Amino acid sequence: MPRPEELASWRAFLRAHATVTRALETELVAEQGLSLAAYDVLVQLAEAPNRRLRMTELADAVLLSRSGVTRLVDRLERAGFVRRTRVEGDGRGVAAGLTSAGLDRLRTASRTHLRGVTEHFVKHLTPDQLATLERVTRELAP
Repeated sequence: MPRPEELASWRAFLRAHATVTRALETELVAEQGLSLAAYDVLVQLAEAPNRRLRMTELADAVLLSRSGVTRLVDRLERAGFVRRTRVEGDGRGVAAGLTSAGLDRLRTASRTHLRGVTEHFVKHLTPDQLATLERVTRELAP
């Protein structure tokens, strides 16, 4: 059973996460018409080898359910930012790939997102605090 000070740390972590992600989501939607989840999908694909991931890998990377990532990729595909393809040698496997329009959209949206990361997160912490936070959170999600 967690002690009161341990629960206080947990709750502070949850509040901070919710506060920062809400602010980033609000700014992305207002300025770019793009949700934080959609932005995350574009980032994950941009950073993947050949800018392509199996749908199951993408769902794990963005922490959405498989059905949630499928619906999101449907919307991104209709917008021309993502293209689905079959995985060679796997009759049932489907991958999502980032299109050049998707990469352009990501670059534009990144200006808003990275400004928000600085404003709502980085500027509130010292370099030592940022290093400690990275170390601690890597223990939680290696």
